[in-house]
Formats: sequence, structure tokens, C-alpha cells
Amino acid sequence: MAVTKRQAAKAIRQKLNSLKVTLCTLGLVVSTLFIGAAKGAVLPIERADVLYHSYEGDGVTIDGPSVLLRKNIGGKVSVSANYYVDTVSGASIDVRATASPYEEVRKEKTVGVDYLNNKTLLSTSFTNSSENDFEANSVYVGISQDFFGDLSTISLSYSKGWDVVGRRGDESFEEEADRQKYGLGFSQVATKSLIVGFNIEHISDEGYLNNPYRSVRFLDASTDRGFSFATEKYPNTRSSTAYSINANYYLPYRAAIYGDARTYSDTWGIKAQNFKVGYIHPIKDDWIFEVFVRHYKQDKADFYQDLFSRPDEFNFMARDKEMSSYTGLTAGISVAYEWQFSQTATFKKSAVHFEWDYMKFDYDDFRDATAEAPVGEEPLFGFSANVLRIFASIWY
Repeated sequence: MAVTKRQAAKAIRQKLNSLKVTLCTLGLVVSTLFIGAAKGAVLPIERADVLYHSYEGDGVTIDGPSVLLRKNIGGKVSVSANYYVDTVSGASIDVRATASPYEEVRKEKTVGVDYLNNKTLLSTSFTNSSENDFEANSVYVGISQDFFGDLSTISLSYSKGWDVVGRRGDESFEEEADRQKYGLGFSQVATKSLIVGFNIEHISDEGYLNNPYRSVRFLDASTDRGFSFATEKYPNTRSSTAYSINANYYLPYRAAIYGDARTYSDTWGIKAQNFKVGYIHPIKDDWIFEVFVRHYKQDKADFYQDLFSRPDEFNFMARDKEMSSYTGLTAGISVAYEWQFSQTATFKKSAVHFEWDYMKFDYDDFRDATAEAPVGEEPLFGFSANVLRIFASIWY
């Protein structure tokens, strides 16, 4: 989801947050697969990370910095703090059809603690996200355990979030939503060249779950355009379950290929599949190059339509394009450079990472209501987006 204001920011944040562990993931492939040995549970590496991200697509620009600091204490405890800023400006097609462009800033703060006991790693964190019409707080707890000679790892996680939803220009509007997420993961060093993993994620949402700025479109012969807009109506509960498998395979010339597949379904009728394959190629000990391609396909929600007959046609009605049927294709390329300092120096090593992604989305049943065409015959909507990330780390 990368189109509505909050969904766009959330999707980009999730992808950017995954980038924070990219170098660690590459390090796992390079060290575990290339060396052919696995290590037991360890604390996260002491490091400082600085990230700049930029997203442009469908008339929306999202950019900003992120800073992550991590420090270990006594060999068993690791503490971290992350500060993340999104500046969102412009207007997606959903907004352009009913309102004017906007600009806002979202700030997110996270503090976390990890505790290592032999082969068990306990993690917890608290996150606060704030913008002018939305406030979110969440807590996370997780545990992972290595066994079978450190070749297998199982992990469990739980998070709970509390959202307060507002609406610009209406101080009396305030709604709440509660969210819970359960996770189960398993990874296995299958051979000296192969690591495989399996994950399950279940999410349960309750409360005000739609976007207060999104509207449904219905036929209205009294208007010049032949249609009007009304507020969307969503159920106040939603449950979803996702399953995924992944694999990393070492190639004889020190490179690696990886892939993952994910399937998703929820109680709103949405079903989705995601596939991703990538190739990692190190050059000497300093450079790592990566390319990947990702395909996403989604079926619409049960209560989604691009055009309704009247404003109260059904109990639940949606026209947010993220509820429609669509496909997405993403291709990305990245390069990372790492250099070592003296082992006696304060800073042990440093790295820089650059990544560019191109994203293309095509909608099967969402039409461009801003186009000059007969009602219900407007062209189907589609757009492309570019995502840029520049990431630097220092280990100490």
C-alpha cells in the first residue's frame, strides 16, 4: 500500500525499516553462507545509522531522515533509540478527486531493549507516532531461541497498538482503533549453502478502520459530472493472516540468490500474493551489489466498488483504491561499500548503502474520476513511483 496518505507513509516506512537490517542480512549471507558456519544467538551490533529516504509517485512526495543509535551493556543487554521523520506533500488520485493537496509532518520515536541469555534473545520496544490528525502508540515483545547446534531458530512476537484518528478542520472528530499482531517464525541452516525460513503473521484490528478523507462515488444525475461523493463505511473489525517462506542460497563464486513468497487473506475478502527474487554479489571485501524484482497481486474487498448506485446502497462501502484489485511490480538495485578502521580505534568500521527502486501499479477496477469521460467509462488508473534511500552506518 503506497497511495493513500497514511497507507503510503506506512508502506514506505515498513520498507525503509527493513533497510535498517539490510546490511545485517547481507552480512549473514556473506558470513554464514560464505564461511559455511552458523553462530548462536547474539546481541545486535553496536552501531549508529543515518538514513535519508525519498518517495515520489501518484502526485505524492514523502521524504525525511531517520537516526538509529544502539549500545550494548555488559554483554547481555542492548538498548536502542530511533527517530524517524516523514514529510508528506501533494495529493494522490483519491484526494485530487475530492479535495486539494496537503502537506504535513509525521514524527516517530522508538526505544527498545534486547536481553541475551545463553541462546535466548528477548526484545521489547515502544513506539510513538504523531502527526496533526493521527496519534499512534504501540508496544512490541519478542523472543527467539537457537537450538539443534545453533542451526535452527524459532521466534515468537506480539505487538499491540492504540490509534487516535482525527480529521483536519474538524476538532470534534476523534475516533479510536486498537491493533494486535502475532508472529511466529522459524529459520533453518539446511546445508552449508542454504538457509530457509517460514513465517506466520496474524493481525486483529478493531475500531475506526477507514480513512476519514476517503469517499465512495455514486451516480447522481443532478450534478454536471453525473456522480457525487459520500463518506466510506467500513466494518469496525478486521482480521488477517499471512504466511511466507524464504530462502538464501550461496553460489560457488561467493554470490548468493534469495527468494521469498507470501500469501495474505483477511475477513474483508482481500486476498494477495507476493513474490520476490534477488541476487547479491560481493566484490572483494568492500563492495556488495544487489538487484531484485518483486511482484504483488491483490483481489478487492467484498464491499469495494468504483461506482455505486446510491450513497446508502450497502451497509459497508469502499472506494479507496488500496481496497481494489490491482497488481504491482517493483525492481530495485543497490550498492553498499564497507571499510574497516583500526581495531584499537573508537570506530571499528563504517558502511554506506544506496538503493533505488522503481514501482509500477495497475488497477483492475479503479477508474480515474478526474478524467473527462462518461461516468463509469473513465480510464483505469495506474501510476509509477521512485524510491531512493541513502543509508550510512558506523560500528563502534
